[in-house]
Amino acid sequence: MKKTILFLLFALFSFQIDAQFSQADRDSLNKLTQIDYKDMMQKLGIQKIRQGANGSDPKATNAANYDESKANAFPILPNPLVFNNRKKVKKAKQWKVRKAEIIEDFDREIYGRMPANTPKVDWQIIKSTDTTIADIPVIINKLIGKVDNSIYPKVNVNIQLTITKAKVNLKKSPVIMEFSFGSFRRPGDTTKAPIPTPSWQIETLKRGWSLAILVPTSIQADNGAGLTQGIIGLMNKGERRQPDQWGSLRAWAWGASKALDYFETLPELDASKVAIEGHSRYGKAALVTQAYDERFAIGFISSSGEGGAKLHRRNAGELVENVAASNEYHWMAGNFIKYAGPLNWGDLPVDSHELIALCAPRPVFISAGNVGDAWVDVKGTFMAAVAAGPVYKLLGKKDLGTRELPKIEQGLMAGEISFRQHNSGHTPAPNWPIFLEYAARYFK
Repeated sequence: MKKTILFLLFALFSFQIDAQFSQADRDSLNKLTQIDYKDMMQKLGIQKIRQGANGSDPKATNAANYDESKANAFPILPNPLVFNNRKKVKKAKQWKVRKAEIIEDFDREIYGRMPANTPKVDWQIIKSTDTTIADIPVIINKLIGKVDNSIYPKVNVNIQLTITKAKVNLKKSPVIMEFSFGSFRRPGDTTKAPIPTPSWQIETLKRGWSLAILVPTSIQADNGAGLTQGIIGLMNKGERRQPDQWGSLRAWAWGASKALDYFETLPELDASKVAIEGHSRYGKAALVTQAYDERFAIGFISSSGEGGAKLHRRNAGELVENVAASNEYHWMAGNFIKYAGPLNWGDLPVDSHELIALCAPRPVFISAGNVGDAWVDVKGTFMAAVAAGPVYKLLGKKDLGTRELPKIEQGLMAGEISFRQHNSGHTPAPNWPIFLEYAARYFK
């Protein structure tokens, strides 16, 4: 029952995110998405894929599995410390070469290749506010990052970013950057009421750190219809993707990297101490961001599930087939669809433990909930964190220190890979205080 309730909450949340669209708009988006999806299937030579898991009806023939005895359909994982030529990685200095091999596999088959020459972004402050938050004097700057679209003027990309800095006597402050589900203001919303400040943001400001809120959908739409728009559409000059080109997760990560470029120009921010955080689909994006951009000092990866920290080779909760379907395929490279038919999960050249390993030696906090968060496969997420451990140890850092899933709310926080499952639902909120303490160890 709790799993069913969670799935319905997911559906309701998705509806709320799209509430700015009329039914006609949503129907049009769906139609255009189906056209793009069919085009990609034709390019791959695939007629259909296997059905994904049903998380709402436990009696369905394709009901999501939550029985651990049936979960490990492909128990043997690719070894991140074995080269493609089957030789072993024995020394830390060899990791750079092996890392490049792993990135190539993720680029080609999972998240897609980012173009080599992406355009410049011109950051402009559109509003600056001198105010207080919870009695803390702050300056809030709302910015638009105008992406140079000279290669294809028909597509405009304006990245939405908000930076909030506490007015304390610090020359440089660390930054917590969050992928946000919100926006500056939805069309038709004329309310003047202030938006409540989440407690984690207040606690961050109390530490003298700065906040950065990035809106991913201002970089790339969260639907297949938008793949000829946004940064992906701009780079393709309005044409549809090829199977190995980047999807929305990689595009959102690119946007975060461009924001970090901007931070490096600001003397009041310490660009060497920037954390990236995301929840659910944005948890996937946060992990991709930290894995691909070595400048991000630390990551908070919350309930990221399939396509994030969860092992692909697991029959638990959301599956490869779910993400490869027409409502989520845009997150990934087109090639990813192949592994939902005719190929299997075990045919993937890499798995998510290697995505975590790409973050090494930098600290990463893997997080999930309990009540109703089974869809993200907490056990499979933990297993991925464990399997990334040998890379961290090779580089002289600490792994989780155990292969046993810890009790709920018993965090494994001693190493550069950390893990904690809180006792609430599909939310990062209970783990924010834990993460801020964890980050403080590295932000001294």
